[in-house]
Amino acid sequence: MRRGQRGAALLAAMLTVTLVATFAASALWQQWRAIELETAERARLQAAWILVGALDWSRLVLREDGRAGDADHLAEPWAVPLQEARLSTFLAAERNVAQQEDASTDTTDAFLSGRIIDLQSRLNLANLVDGNEISASSLRQFRRLFERLGLPVQQLNALAEALRLARSTAAADGQAALAPPTLSQLGWLGLPPATLALLEPHVTLLPVRTPLNLNTAGAEVLAAAIEGLDAAGAQKLVQSRATRHFRQITEARDLLGAGVDINTNEHSVTTSYFEVRGQLRLGPLRMGERSLVRRQGREVTTLWREQGLFERAPATPAAEPLR
Repeated sequence: MRRGQRGAALLAAMLTVTLVATFAASALWQQWRAIELETAERARLQAAWILVGALDWSRLVLREDGRAGDADHLAEPWAVPLQEARLSTFLAAERNVAQQEDASTDTTDAFLSGRIIDLQSRLNLANLVDGNEISASSLRQFRRLFERLGLPVQQLNALAEALRLARSTAAADGQAALAPPTLSQLGWLGLPPATLALLEPHVTLLPVRTPLNLNTAGAEVLAAAIEGLDAAGAQKLVQSRATRHFRQITEARDLLGAGVDINTNEHSVTTSYFEVRGQLRLGPLRMGERSLVRRQGREVTTLWREQGLFERAPATPAAEPLR
């Protein structure tokens, strides 16, 4: 009888110890999870504010470039990409920053990179629609691009018609899909992802019709955008502007001769729309942001901002609840 009582007491003690250990492990895991969530949220907010600062810096660069009002070309400061650099190097002027930083504002593991892209160096899909009709000249430009990229022209015709409907009264009445605000959302109109991936380096989608900047467009885009221009002529144009950029479109016309159609409606040497891309690497966190900015003289306005996904390295909790 006494042996049975001692066995029952020992079993009860073991169960009690097991329950206490389980509850302690669960409480420890919950505490670890709360700390990780708070750390991730704090890092996200820090990264967001840093990228806002980078966007403001980019707008300042574009505003200063707009002071002269000259042609926009790839030798200007805005066209030089910012390679990944430690964020603390930008604070070097403040010699006591390192001493004043605490754990919540540490920038030793923060790396910033970014670039400004001339969106008028690409064919603008908005040019396909002129009022409520499809623009015949723009459609020919995109047809040449599709052919050079080996894409089916049927997809272009369907896309042009979908854009026409999306920008017409049919979309407002709910009879057609709304016009997508960004290039990545062209899937709304039925464009296959594989086609979009091939088009992305060469096209853009802006709020209004825009001319192509001859100083910044690539050879593929130039050959598609200029009637009568072949691949050799496009390379000649690119090589010539590398030595000296075009200050007027007449200089490009004189270089290529009378056999090409360069006009002020479709071509230009200045740019109003830019895309600002920034990426911040803060420890295990990676955050990217894209912004569309419009420059009118010295006024630079942000039209939209789009943030990327957060990526954190996997971590192992101090303890997990028993299962």
